[in-house]
Amino acid sequence: MSSCTYSPKSLADSPLSHRPMVPQLAPPKIPEGERVDFDDIHRKRMEKDLLELQTLIDVHFEQRKKEEEELIGLKERIERRRAERAEQQRVRAEKERHRHTRIAEERQRKEDEEAKKRAEDEAKKKKVLSNMGANFGGFLAKAEQKRGKRLTGREIKRKTLSERHSPLGIENLREDGLRQRAQEMWNWIYQLESEKFDLLDQMKRQKYEIVVLLNRISHAQKL
Repeated sequence: MSSCTYSPKSLADSPLSHRPMVPQLAPPKIPEGERVDFDDIHRKRMEKDLLELQTLIDVHFEQRKKEEEELIGLKERIERRRAERAEQQRVRAEKERHRHTRIAEERQRKEDEEAKKRAEDEAKKKKVLSNMGANFGGFLAKAEQKRGKRLTGREIKRKTLSERHSPLGIENLREDGLRQRAQEMWNWIYQLESEKFDLLDQMKRQKYEIVVLLNRISHAQKL
């Protein structure tokens, strides 16, 4: 390796010769007994920063824990409210089902009672008409026996009805014609008895309704 030698002239002409000269400063002298422990200062600052950071972390997690607890409580309230609403709907649906069942049963009971009453009325009507048919001959015989006697109010009414009815006109009828006319009379009597039975039944119902209304009026007047 070749060694380079610099002459005073070459040093004077080089760029380094134009740099400002930085004075050589000596570090300040710290008196004895007042020496600063930079390591201790740095350690304390680090401890302070770590403490502040730990405090921030604790506050953050505490706030997050509180928010999570509030969220859990909110979810529990929502689920509880949802369960209560479902239970209310179930109870309401159960009551509605029972109500419909009760209405249907009540309707069926009334229909059965009405059907039973109609059957009983029809049986009574048939029994009356059957008895009337069985005793029809005796009835005619008794009517013949009472002929010429003093007429009662009922007999007057019957006589009036018979007078209103068209004449029998059986003088020139043969046996078949007489049977036909007898059947017509029987049908007419059957119809009258049916109407009479219906009217009596209607009067009974009206009488019952009048009694019920009178009882209600009497009860209302006592209040």
